[in-house]
Amino acid sequence: MLARAGVASRREVERLIEAGRVALNGQVLTTPAIKVEPGDILTVDGEVVTEAEPARLFRYHKPVGLLTSHKDPQGRPTLFDRLPGGLPRLISVGRLDINSEGLLLLTNDGGLARALEMPQTGVVRRYRARAHGRVTQARLDTLKAGITVEGVRYGSIEATLDKAKEGPQGSNLWITVVLAEGKNREVRRVLEALGLKVNRLIRLSYGPFALATLGPGEVEEVGPRVIREQLAQHIAPQNLPTGDRPAWKAPSKAAAGPRRGAVELDRRPARGGKPHAAKAKPHRANASAAASGEPAKKKEYKAGWAKPKRKPVIAKAAAPKRRSGGKPGAKRR
Repeated sequence: MLARAGVASRREVERLIEAGRVALNGQVLTTPAIKVEPGDILTVDGEVVTEAEPARLFRYHKPVGLLTSHKDPQGRPTLFDRLPGGLPRLISVGRLDINSEGLLLLTNDGGLARALEMPQTGVVRRYRARAHGRVTQARLDTLKAGITVEGVRYGSIEATLDKAKEGPQGSNLWITVVLAEGKNREVRRVLEALGLKVNRLIRLSYGPFALATLGPGEVEEVGPRVIREQLAQHIAPQNLPTGDRPAWKAPSKAAAGPRRGAVELDRRPARGGKPHAAKAKPHRANASAAASGEPAKKKEYKAGWAKPKRKPVIAKAAAPKRRSGGKPGAKRR
């Protein structure tokens, strides 16, 4: 029930119960094997857990430098600290390490997150990795049979060598990796086992959902109709969302302010260390008029400046003349 309500994943809920942070009708729980009846009051850290909402799903472009966690003991920034306002309590579908970027699915349904994470479900993940080293396509093809790295067995992986550039320090490669397990740091560890050092990793898609043109740090809710069409087998019928349009809309870019470099936000230091003016300066011809309160005069142009350029006249080819008294194209004797 706690996972379904979006409190945390099932594994994390078990940890909350072990820590004594979950109570049912005022009694602290020691095991998750407790049936919650209608009318029971379930609390986490003293806060009442409300009934679960219909399943919701969000696409998020995780940038490098953020942890996929709600809290970090070391105080490092997490993606949940950077999410915009107005969103429900969300958990991630799987994880991306702090140095990885790309598509991350977020949901309020812990059961859905668990179903999409499990290797038995067979949800395909697609990555693009930039690595340093040398490898052949034939060697990458050996990953289709699976590989064991430091005692951990990884299933079938499809890796395609997209681009290789030779340099004085070695070869820089771009490799597309497709897998259906998603174990911890799987792509990095598997490629390192082949002698490659991954220096950039981007997740392009997770199941039927793609990163597409979503910018770093941007969030977009998946519509209820798409959830019903793509994920109905992973969601209880009573928890399926209704309607066709998402309930949450990302803040418009205009509401966030003008783009960088616009006049209103141009605070770059000018010569002498003073910032630029907040507004554009008036034309020289209108500066004195504005100071005296007189109406601004229109700028005068020299004669001919405002005239549009004449378009060149292209002569049409003359049609061949027809001679009288004969058929067209007939030769004259």
